[in-house]
Amino acid sequence: MSVAFCRYKLTTTDVMQQYGDMVSSHQIILDLAAQRGLLRPRDLDERGLPSVALTRLVRQGLLTRVGRGLYAIPDRPVSEHGSLAEIARRHPQSIVCLLSALRVHDLTTQSPFEVWLAIPNKARAPKMDYPPLRIVRFSGAALTDGIEDHQVDGVTVRVTNVARTVADCFKFRNKIGLDVALEALREAWRAKRVSMDELWRYATLCRVANVMRPYMESLS
Repeated sequence: MSVAFCRYKLTTTDVMQQYGDMVSSHQIILDLAAQRGLLRPRDLDERGLPSVALTRLVRQGLLTRVGRGLYAIPDRPVSEHGSLAEIARRHPQSIVCLLSALRVHDLTTQSPFEVWLAIPNKARAPKMDYPPLRIVRFSGAALTDGIEDHQVDGVTVRVTNVARTVADCFKFRNKIGLDVALEALREAWRAKRVSMDELWRYATLCRVANVMRPYMESLS
C-alpha cells in the first residue's frame, strides 16, 4: 500500500498576493482608526477584517492601545473630555449626565473624578478599569428626551442638554448637593443657555417642578 503526499508550494506570486492583502487590510484599519478616533476589535469583525492585525499594528507603532479593547492612532489630539470618548466607544448607549454633563457644558467649576452615566433601568451596568463610573438609571421619556450628540475626539458622545442637565441636578440633589444644582441653574440662565419654557419642560419631566419653581421665579 502506498500513500501519496501532496505538498503545496507557495510561489512568489502567492506570497506577494498575501503580502498585498495584509498591507491593504492594515491601511483600511488605519483609515478607520483615523475616521472613528477610537477603534474596537468588533469594528474590524463587522467588516471582515482580522482583529489580529491590531496587535501587529501596535507592534509596528502605527496604532496604540489606549484602554482595554480600544485602539487609536499614536499622538492623536485628545481633549479634556477624552475619557468620555473612550466610554462612548465601549458603551455607545450610555448617556453622560449630571456633574459630567455640567462639565461638558462648562456650567461648573468642579471636576468630578467619576464619570456620571445614565443607562436604562434594566440594562447591565458598564464596567471600565478607568475612569471610575457613577451610574444612574432612567426609563421612558427620561431616557430619550433632552439628549444631544456631541463630537469628542472624533467620537459621538450622548449628553443631556443644558436644561435637562439642570433639572436632573435638582432631581438628584441629594446625591450631588443642592448648591451644585443652584449653581448650574444660575450659570445656565446668566449665560442665556436656557429659557424658562425649556427649564419648565424638563422640570416637569423630572418631576421637580415644585422644587425648582421658587428658584426659577427668583431669576426673573
